[in-house]
Amino acid sequence: MSTSLSPETAKRVSRRWPVISGGVAVLLALGLGLMVVVRTVPGGVDVSFLGELVEHRTAFWTVPALAMDFLGGGWFGVFVVPIGIAVILLIARKRWSAVYFVLATVVSAGMVQLLKSLFGRARPMDILVTADFGSFPSGHVANAATMAVTLAILLQRRWVWAAGVAYVVLMLLSRTYLGAHWLSDTIGGLLLGAAVAVLLWAPLASRLQKEWSAPAAASR
Repeated sequence: MSTSLSPETAKRVSRRWPVISGGVAVLLALGLGLMVVVRTVPGGVDVSFLGELVEHRTAFWTVPALAMDFLGGGWFGVFVVPIGIAVILLIARKRWSAVYFVLATVVSAGMVQLLKSLFGRARPMDILVTADFGSFPSGHVANAATMAVTLAILLQRRWVWAAGVAYVVLMLLSRTYLGAHWLSDTIGGLLLGAAVAVLLWAPLASRLQKEWSAPAAASR
């Protein structure tokens, strides 16, 4: 008797891991948020990591950190960069990819604001930039992780993954260097941003795969 899976069954099985991994990442982010709220004061790792970066603040590092602040947040990071990437995808006739990318960035930003209001964590005192209410999770890092993962999923290139990892790490370091977030805030943002990208990819995976494997047919 044959035990091979039908194509449809195999497809459903292969799509389970994004839902499972994305769900686990969301739970980890929520658990981390609960931990930092229950502690009421920053933990030793948060304090020591921030203290180390603050101790080594110089103009040489502050300028690129401020550049990352501008690139990853505010009107430029929240609107210009995502819309610009979506427009490029539309020009390339990747309509479902543009929908996926915009939807992921919007949902990620919405989840960040929801958790900021839910946890209400205070930001570090040594902050060098103006920031809104709520330290956990980091919106800049969540946005960076969401864009990095969505583009890596869409383009399927190793250099995109490498560039995405580098971008997220630099954003993480810049946010703590500027005193805008504790280390745990940035980890929470990373988990949340990546989770949103993976979870939203699952229901659109088939359409996206067809769009990139047969662009001519998908654009008709």
